[in-house]
Amino acid sequence: MLVLGVDPGTATTGYGVVDYIKGKEQLITYGTIRTSADLPMQLRLLKIHQEFNHLLDEYQPEAVAIEELFHHKNAKTVISVAQSRGVLLMATAARGLELAEYTPLQVKQAVSGYGNADKRQVQIMVQKILRMEQVARPDDAADALAIAICHIHSYRMTRLSKGGIKR
Repeated sequence: MLVLGVDPGTATTGYGVVDYIKGKEQLITYGTIRTSADLPMQLRLLKIHQEFNHLLDEYQPEAVAIEELFHHKNAKTVISVAQSRGVLLMATAARGLELAEYTPLQVKQAVSGYGNADKRQVQIMVQKILRMEQVARPDDAADALAIAICHIHSYRMTRLSKGGIKR
């Protein structure tokens, strides 16, 4: 199962592509979609849309896993992240792809086994799970990889409870 994990944002959207083959997670790629604060919001969202669609074309994931919106102290930040999420959700739906959404707590639990793990603990577990030489950078990309791993673990648990798993 090939999963595209996404950590949405307006300035930086992290992405990570992870495959699940023969019982192991395998890193395919990761990175970020960046937009300039100098651009009007509609152009920033357009850039996110275009680059996300390029990722969907290039990697053709079976599923997209995205972080759910959580509350920030800054309402303006929540609104801009929500706009970015909307663009990503729409692009996923337009292609009829499986979509899963996870809270930061769910991601931390799935990757580290501990819902209150700090960012560094999660990054180290992502590094170990994907057998990477270094911790993924920037943080947005590392978070996206964690989200993809979370979906794979959720998928595995669902399949195991139903009596079978593919790939």
